[in-house]
Order: sequence, then C-alpha cells, then structure tokens
Amino acid sequence: MAEEALDAVERAEPGTEPEPGLHTDHDPSDYGDLGTADRPGEAGNEIGGAAHAAPGNLMRSSAVMAAGTVVSRATGFIRTIVLAAALGTQLLGDAYQTANMVPFAVYDLLIGGLLASVFVPFLVKRKKVDSDGGTATEQRLFTVILAVLAVITLVSVAAAEPLIRVYAGDFTTPQHEAATLLARFLLGQIFFIGASGIAGAMLNSRNRFGAPMWAPVLNNLVIISVGTAFLLVTGSQNTPGSVTEAELTLLGLGTTLGQVLQAAVLVWALFAAGFRWRPRLDLRGSGLGEAVRTAAWMMLYVGVAQTGLLVTTNVATRAGVRAAQAGESAAGAGITAYQYASMLFQLPYAIIAVSVITALLPRMSAHVADGRKDLVRTDFSRGLRLSAVLIVPLSVAMVVFAVPFCVLIYANGSTSADDARAIGRILMVFAAMLIPFTLFQLQMRVYYALGDTRTPSLIALPAEAAHAALAITLLLTAPAQLVVVLLPIAYGLYYAVGSVLAWRGLRARMNGLDGRRILRTLMLLYAATVPSALFGWAMVRAVGVLPGTVFPSLLAMAVGGAVGALLFILVAKRLGVTEVTTFLEMVRSRLLRR
Repeated sequence: MAEEALDAVERAEPGTEPEPGLHTDHDPSDYGDLGTADRPGEAGNEIGGAAHAAPGNLMRSSAVMAAGTVVSRATGFIRTIVLAAALGTQLLGDAYQTANMVPFAVYDLLIGGLLASVFVPFLVKRKKVDSDGGTATEQRLFTVILAVLAVITLVSVAAAEPLIRVYAGDFTTPQHEAATLLARFLLGQIFFIGASGIAGAMLNSRNRFGAPMWAPVLNNLVIISVGTAFLLVTGSQNTPGSVTEAELTLLGLGTTLGQVLQAAVLVWALFAAGFRWRPRLDLRGSGLGEAVRTAAWMMLYVGVAQTGLLVTTNVATRAGVRAAQAGESAAGAGITAYQYASMLFQLPYAIIAVSVITALLPRMSAHVADGRKDLVRTDFSRGLRLSAVLIVPLSVAMVVFAVPFCVLIYANGSTSADDARAIGRILMVFAAMLIPFTLFQLQMRVYYALGDTRTPSLIALPAEAAHAALAITLLLTAPAQLVVVLLPIAYGLYYAVGSVLAWRGLRARMNGLDGRRILRTLMLLYAATVPSALFGWAMVRAVGVLPGTVFPSLLAMAVGGAVGALLFILVAKRLGVTEVTTFLEMVRSRLLRR
C-alpha cells in the first residue's frame, strides 16, 4: 500500500520529472523496539531479501509480515496494559522496567548492532560467492554468536547488581534489591534475544519471513499470562518492600520464559527451513575478521544510542525516587510512565512511516545504483509528505486526547487514574516531537541508501550531547514531579539537532531536498488541524464534568475524533493540500477494487 501511495503522489504532482546529469557512487545499508526503530541495519536487510523474491512470493511474504506485525503490536499493547495494572507506574514498576531494559541494552551494545548491520549482509554476500552456498559461513557464524552470547549472559547475570546501579543509581534500598533480583532472571534473556536475532536473520536470508514476525506474539502472550498471574497473586498497589522474593521470581522467570519460547520457535523454524547446525570454530580465512573490521562506525552509532538510554534511564529513575522521598505524588514521575508514554508515541511512526520506509528504501537504493540522485530526492520528499498526511493530524490528536486515552487504557489495578493522567501529560509532550522524529528517520534512510553509515554516526554525537545536556539540566533544576513530563523535550532535541545536521549534509549531496514544498505541506497540514484540535479540546472539557472515567473518555475521543477527522479533511481540501486528496483517492480506489 505504501508503494502504491508513493506512485499515486508521483502521478498527482506536476513538475517532478527526473533531472538528468546527477550521479553517485555509493551503495545501501539499514537497521530497524524500545530500541530498534532508529538504528541502521535491520529493515534494509529484510527488505533486500524480500526484494529478490518472486512477485507472488513477495506478495505472500508481505501479507504474512503485515499480519504478524499487526498482531504483534496488538498483543504488545495488551501486554503493556496488563503490566501497568500489575506493577503500577511508581517504584515497583520502575524496578521492573529498569531490570528488563538492561538485558536489551547489553545485547544491543555488545552484539545486536553488529548482527544486524554487519554479519547479516556478510552472510548474504557469502551465500552468493562461496562454492558451498555459504553453508560453512552459516555454521561458523551460528557457533560464534551462540558462544559469545553464552559468555555475555553469564557475565551479565553475575554483574546484575552493579548493572542495576549503573542504570538506576538513586534507587531506594528495597527498590534496588527488587530490581537486582529481577535482573538475575531477566539478564538470562540475553542469550535467547541473540538466538532469536541470528535465527531470524538466517530465516530472512532464506526468504522465510513468517516466523520472525509471529514469534513475538507468543512472547507477548506469555508475559500477559505472567502479569495477570502476578496481579491475581499479589493484588494491586504493591511496593518494592511489600512483594516477596517468590512473587518477584514468578515475574522474572515468567518474563524470561517468554523470550525462551520465542527463540525456540525461531530455531525450530530455521531447522524446518533446512538448516542443520554443525559447530565450527575454524575461523582462520573465514572472512569474519573483515566483517568485524567494517563495524567501527556502526559500533559508534550503537554506543551513542546506548549512552542516550543510560542518561534517560538515570534521569527518570532518579526523578521518581526523589519525588517519592520528598513526599510528593510519585504518579508518573519515573521511568515506567515515560516508557508507557513513549510506546504510544511511536505507534503512528511504527504503523505509518515504517511502511513508507519499507517502500522507499529499495526504490532509493535502486536510484543510487542508477546514478539518479534526483529521483532519490524526489522519493524522500514524497515519502515525508505522504507520512505527514497522517502523522500530523495524529500528533495533534495525541496532544488533545492523550489524557483521556491514557486514563481509559491504563487506569486499572495498580495504576491509578492520577498515574494514567501523568502518562497522558508525558504523551502530550512526546506528540509534539513526532514530525522531527519521522523526518530524522527518513533522512537516515537516504544516507543508508547512499551507502553512508559514517555520517549518521557523526551526526549522532552532537545530537546526543544536546539530549544529555538538557536531560541532566532538567534533573538538576526542575521539580522532581515535572522532570519526566519535560524529558520528551530532551528526547525531541536529539532528533531536531540531528535533522538540522542531516538536512544540511543531504542538501549539499543531493542538490537540494525539495525543502520549500515539504515546508509548505507541513504548514498547511498543521493549519488544517486547528479546527479539529479546538473541537476536540472543547469535547474533552465538556465531558470532564461527567462522573466516572471510562464513559467520559470514550465519549470525548469518539465524538471529538470522528468530527475532528471530518473537519481536517474538509479544511485540508479547502487549503489545497494535494497530498490529502491524493491519499484519499488512493484509499477509495483500493476499497472499490475489493
């Protein structure tokens, strides 16, 4: 659908004929959860694998992946709601969130980025050039990855206590003890996260896309069951000091079990696809050393990303503890509320922009191979404007309806209505950052299509410096209760600074980026949202006098959203936003065909 939308916009725009005489000499690279949406490597590799499949297989693979992604997102959303009800958003929730974040951070820092951006392309290359079709390379890579994962996992489990102290230095004693106990179980996930990654990558190299997309659903279902069991056993309103070691063990082991089952499904699918593992450690002359040497820029990028995660986690956890110790309401003052708001913030990007990127990356890479920078520039402009047609009104709707929506989905069990409102306030600030976030992601794809991983890594350094400086300043100067509410501004500053620097670099290399047309479209789209935003705000205020929380929230969002969407379309048409008209025509034509 994204590919069709891009073509529809192309047909609707006059004056976008190719400009001759532009050349380039680069080739592509790309990486795509709490931590994968903004890293180079993964998405491009999957797209590349799919791009070489037969058209019928590609259509089936795309349908399977799309269905798996939707179900995975839906079950992941339910998982978050269940965990919020079971653990709340205050000290116990922060302990679990931090303990569960550390294994993914360690994995990404030490091996995840390399696997996606270096070893998978290396594997694809060796499958083409080796006389045995890359079988020996697969055996070596699988053996080495599992061995390294086993060592990293054992060391990390042994270092659980200092790792928690690094990410959450101000935890209270009961909170630190709870997080450390949880981490001793949750750090065991590192091995199975990595096993899932290598098995999924090898499946993709065989054009087997179903299992990698559907396996996370099983993980989510296990955690939903564990969270429900924890809530039934312990009740609500628990604190780090009130839960027992057995109850924390249920939570830690259950969460890890979900990752174990996900890995088991993927390894089974890999063996079903014909892979037979024969351990090999004869690495001399295998070419793996060359692959590792090419990873320097990727490791810099991953290191910067993990530094940002470290800063954010420390600032948010310290703010939550300080709010509780100062006798203030700790509702929404820690890392848990921040994470729950962040998950909602990224949904429009994950659903809308990622599909556009999926269509854009192979197109732009093909244009680069043909020496047509003009077409790369045109695709970037269309991709951003097409994404903005939905992302701009959704970001404004998130600002207007963030609080009632978060109350509706999160105000259950251990998460009070005040906790849920606090998440909504954080989401309101996050929503304002959605366009800079999307712009930066699309700009990075242009660099990867050009085969440039060095520039994104260098751009990340000043961007992260700006983020860290503002985040730490907020911790030192803002009231503890407001630190996490304002923290998305620091998050957005990373993407704002990064977008400015990336724009300057790409504008010089691409002979412009169609900036005037992009700016005009964005301004008109935001102008078209004003009547909708005013009506939605009036609905929220009007139903606020009604008793209860569920019915007023539903009423405000249903009426405000429906009327707001209609107002947006009417105003956008009146303002002459051709992208909206084109998008609606494309949707209408697809519906009529069915």
